[in-house]
Amino acid sequence: MASKEAYITGIGQSEVGVRLPRHPMLLTLDAVREALDDAGLTLDQIDGVFTFPGKSPGYLAFSPIGADDLIDTLGIDAKWHMGAMEQPAQLSAIGMAAMAVKQGLCRHVICFRTVYEAGGMTNPEVYMSGMKQPTVSGASQWTSPFWATSAACWVAQYASRHMHEYGMTREQLAQIALNGSRNAMKNPRARAITKEELTFDKYMSARLISTPLCLYDCDRFSDASTVIIVSAGDALDEVKCEPVRIASMAGSVDRYSWDQVDWFAAYETGQDLWKHTDYTTADVDTAQFYDGFAFLPITWLEGLGFCEKGEGGKFIEGGSRIAIDGELPLNTNGGQLGAGRLHGFGFAHEAVTQLRGLGGERQIPGDPKVAVATSGGGPMAAALLLAKD
Repeated sequence: MASKEAYITGIGQSEVGVRLPRHPMLLTLDAVREALDDAGLTLDQIDGVFTFPGKSPGYLAFSPIGADDLIDTLGIDAKWHMGAMEQPAQLSAIGMAAMAVKQGLCRHVICFRTVYEAGGMTNPEVYMSGMKQPTVSGASQWTSPFWATSAACWVAQYASRHMHEYGMTREQLAQIALNGSRNAMKNPRARAITKEELTFDKYMSARLISTPLCLYDCDRFSDASTVIIVSAGDALDEVKCEPVRIASMAGSVDRYSWDQVDWFAAYETGQDLWKHTDYTTADVDTAQFYDGFAFLPITWLEGLGFCEKGEGGKFIEGGSRIAIDGELPLNTNGGQLGAGRLHGFGFAHEAVTQLRGLGGERQIPGDPKVAVATSGGGPMAAALLLAKD
């Protein structure tokens, strides 16, 4: 019954830029305002706030705004709220909100992700104060002494293994970045990130960051806030937008160690997503896959079953299958490689945009009804299957 379902009813996004002077709370409020207007809701109708990963005091640039901050700033009467790193990747905050409205704990929930990783560099004393430590402990003791603190180093190991075992080539991998750049050129919000379309020659000649990943295989720090409003099925008479149903969701966390997992969590999460729905990969009209690094969409293609394990490189070869007019339009807003590191939430935002037919120049053809959005890589992952009923 629709009354027992959870729906995305509002989406909003602030300006996306690099080293924006605007305070991250103000970016968040911009996105909240746009999402409320989109849904046709007022602030006093919001009774829940969910975010990932909550405020990050040691590295505020990564997550400068927590659920409590937003509640206090806007005076929200929250019946339930949450913000924590201990979730199965970014989009799990939306999944948790869906569970809250299904259980009747809330009617309309603001889910948000605010990043300020570029802007924070202009004021490191405030936003990056916890980055310098006299000693290392925990997982960083195995990476910091070897200058391997970047996730690029960790993902590169798995990409290299994939190339060794299954024959994926850099020419194939390039299609993720090329597709993202091409789509970003059609996305007005990506103009501060992608100013000219990436060419194959430029990609192949770019400096390597961690073999086999080059500069254009890595997303770029950016400043932005993205808001998704999740509403209960029995509250749809209060909204004025076209709701999009959360048809299925899944998440998983393997042993939380990047160097000890055999396969990324996308593989387990991908299988689980289909256990909660009658939809199959054949029903999906567009895929919005987390691409913090270009190799990660390969794991989602294989993990969700759009191709066999090890066949991801061949699936994207030439780029035609994943183009806007292709078999599986991928990251139609440019993804994080082309439209900025929005840390997962941008994929849910774009999935809803496409299902509503509001993509403008980047809108996929036909009448899309089903989309999948994912987040995470390595030992943690979350996925949402969205449907326009």
